Amino acid sequence: MSISSSSLLLLFSVSICCFVVTSKGDFNTDTKITWGDGRAKITEGGKALTLSIDKKLGSGFQSKKDYLFARFDVEMKLIPGNAAGLVTTFYLSSLEGSHDEVDMEFLGNVTGEPYTLHTNIYAQGEGHRERGFHLWFDPSAKFHQYSIVWNPERIIFMVDNKAVRVHENLANLGVPFPAKQPMWLIASLWNGDQWATQKGRIKANWTDAPYTAHYRNLVITKYAGNNQTLTNLDEKNIRSVQDKFMIYDYCDYGVHPLECEKQNSQANEKPKNSNSGPAPKN
Repeated sequence: MSISSSSLLLLFSVSICCFVVTSKGDFNTDTKITWGDGRAKITEGGKALTLSIDKKLGSGFQSKKDYLFARFDVEMKLIPGNAAGLVTTFYLSSLEGSHDEVDMEFLGNVTGEPYTLHTNIYAQGEGHRERGFHLWFDPSAKFHQYSIVWNPERIIFMVDNKAVRVHENLANLGVPFPAKQPMWLIASLWNGDQWATQKGRIKANWTDAPYTAHYRNLVITKYAGNNQTLTNLDEKNIRSVQDKFMIYDYCDYGVHPLECEKQNSQANEKPKNSNSGPAPKN
C-alpha cells in the first residue's frame, strides 16, 4: 500500500510547522570538508558536493554550526553498480563523550541487489536502536531526498517526504532521548566492508575506483516552536512502509526496550495491513 499524496502533504505540514529555514543549500557557506585529502569537492558554485573513495581513503564533510533541534534535508545520488562494502552517510552527532547521534547510512551492495538504509539512534552514548530498510527504488539512478526531523518530541526519518521511521521521546519512561546536546550534520563515504554487505561476507571491489556519491540541495531548518504534534500523521501508512521494506528491527533482537513494548501494545490495538508480503531478507 502506498502513502497517498494527501497523507504526504499532512505529514510534510506536520514536519515543518515549527521550523524556520536557516540554511538554503550553499555548501560553501554551511559546511566544511573535514577529511579526504582532496576526495571531497564542492561544485556548482556551492550548490552541490561530491564525496569520493578509493582503496586508500574515503572523504567527508560536516556543518559549520551545531544545532539543538532542526530539520535536515538533502538530495543524494548514490554509487551505481557494485558498491558492496561502501557506506554513504547523512547523520547527526554531538561527537564527544557520551554522545548523541541520529544515523542514516546507505549500505552498498553487489550489482543488481538493493541498497540498505540503516538507521540508528544514540542517546547519552547508548545506541543499539537499529532499523534497516530496502529502498523501493534505485538510489543510484537519480537524486532522491532524505530527511531527518529532530524536535523535542520525536525523530522522524524520511525518504522523498515519506516517513519510514518515527522515534518518540519517551524520556518520561526512562528511555534515553537526544534532547540536551547540540549535534552537527555530518556526511561521509567510507569503507565498511567488514560488516556493511551481507554481514561482511562481500568485500569492496576497487577495480572501478574511485567511486563517487553526490549531494545537493542541502537545507537546514532550525526548530522554532514548542507545540508540535503528530495528530495528522497517518500511522497506518508508516506501518505499511515498515511491513513491506523493513528488513531488521532492534525490537526483534530478544531484548525488549520500553519503547518497543509501548509500540507493540499500540500496534495490537490496531488492525495490521493484511496485504503486506514478507519483508525481504538482507
